[in-house]
Amino acid sequence: MSKWSKKNRPPTGYEYIQPVMDALESELRERMNEPHEGKRQCEALWPVHQINWQRSRYVYDMWHKYQRISREVYDFCVRRKLVDANLVAKWKKPGYERLCSTFAINTKNYNYGTVSICRVPRQQLSEGQQVQEKHSGCRGCASGPGGCHNIFGNKYGQYLARIQIAREEAAKKKGVKEETQPQVWATEQEEEQYESGAEEKKRKRDEPANDSGSDDSSSGGESDSDEEEEETKEEDAPSKKKQKADE
Repeated sequence: MSKWSKKNRPPTGYEYIQPVMDALESELRERMNEPHEGKRQCEALWPVHQINWQRSRYVYDMWHKYQRISREVYDFCVRRKLVDANLVAKWKKPGYERLCSTFAINTKNYNYGTVSICRVPRQQLSEGQQVQEKHSGCRGCASGPGGCHNIFGNKYGQYLARIQIAREEAAKKKGVKEETQPQVWATEQEEEQYESGAEEKKRKRDEPANDSGSDDSSSGGESDSDEEEEETKEEDAPSKKKQKADE
């Protein structure tokens, strides 16, 4: 046995994300083995950039946003080059939450010291203008309202972490046991829901309603307790009068 076997052994908790990571790896092999006839040379490498982005995003969301994996699992993925650490570091900065690649913001790669056109907000583009980055196929990764929810426009599963969490919560509510081989890729309905941002809007609408409901319940509990106190006072009053009369 090699002396490095223990170092490369995945830590506890990696089995939670392993099905998705294996599916992305097999998807990358299939895409690279496809014939490249009729494609530009840069388009042949789009699957590499896109699946690298999705794999990094999935692990990052599971660790940073949903806390479903430990820091040890995240560091293991970084050491094994399963996650693009430089890209994740940019996602933590404001304005780069949906950055497609570090290549797109390197001013040395473009004329006149600018960045890729996919970084231009959609509001500043002309009406009906469609853009696509040459090296990764990004359609627009600028942050803020109006940006593309699916920056690559493909079926690689831009929201694998969110969809997996939503499926787990739905299964808990229904009381259904988890599948032995869970579905990895998103269905068409899930893609449409998450691309349009309907899930985020619904969650934001539900949060104020839950807060108001809790406030109403607490105020209702206080009113009930006040009524009970008044009733006990009224019941105690006649008994006190009788005691005074006897004295």
